[in-house]
Amino acid sequence: MDFLSAGEYLIDLISTNYTDSFADATEYKRIPGGSPANLAMNLARLGRKVQLVATVGQDTNGHLLIDLAQRLGVDCSAIRRSMDPTTLVLVTRSREVSAFEAYRSADVDLREEQFSDTQLEASKVFHTTCFALSQQPAQSLLLNAAHRAAELNTTLSLDANYAEKIWPDRPGAQRVVREYIGLGAHLKMSEVDYARLFEREVREPKRVAHELLEMGAHCVVLTLGGEGCYYLDATTEGHLPARPVAVKDTTGAGDAFWSGYWHGWLDGKDLPGRCETGRAVAELKLGHFGPLPDRVELSQ
Repeated sequence: MDFLSAGEYLIDLISTNYTDSFADATEYKRIPGGSPANLAMNLARLGRKVQLVATVGQDTNGHLLIDLAQRLGVDCSAIRRSMDPTTLVLVTRSREVSAFEAYRSADVDLREEQFSDTQLEASKVFHTTCFALSQQPAQSLLLNAAHRAAELNTTLSLDANYAEKIWPDRPGAQRVVREYIGLGAHLKMSEVDYARLFEREVREPKRVAHELLEMGAHCVVLTLGGEGCYYLDATTEGHLPARPVAVKDTTGAGDAFWSGYWHGWLDGKDLPGRCETGRAVAELKLGHFGPLPDRVELSQ
């Protein structure tokens, strides 16, 4: 298995019109969502072997989500069906940063039997998100799985997509994020997420990236919206600028970038090369409303 992605799989209801306010959003399109699921499905679209660990409801939405992931080739054997309804998130369609309201239910109900040492050891990468880590029992199970994965020499990945409305306990969130990063994870964090979590604006990306690396990360990629990203590990650092693209929707662009990053990593690319591959996949997503096509071909 190339990649084991764990956390939320849910329904995004995204406004069909561009707006920053739900008051102006009158129609919505149903789209599969959840950052770990987006990442898993994007990697499957890129031809990777991926397993998704998640919990959805016994409802119609749960059936739809599993059917879609299976059609794309994602291993869904560790997806649980809960009597709770599938989680829903309302999202405004945006060219910059979307507004959202989450109605959480089944996604937090992960169980110990969904994680085994066999699957952790068989996977090259174990990934999760702040959204998934924000509530119990998922939080404890994901942290435990990350510690076990590190002991089994599985590479760790974290998308620190922090939002206060999802995780109001900011000190608790900081503690959990530091613990996960300290296991030597590859970290993706946007400048917006950093400001939300640490209550400090990103004025000097280089300084912030070094701060995050000093927490124990193996590698840091700080995404800067229209300014591209700043990347850093023990031997390499630099800035990759964004390129002009006609933006149709920003929802899922960060997940697209991170899936491209790991696609590059699995191909053996160095840190700048991984970020370039991430940029290419993010550009495809920014120019597309809704999920990417079932198969994605990247030009070399």
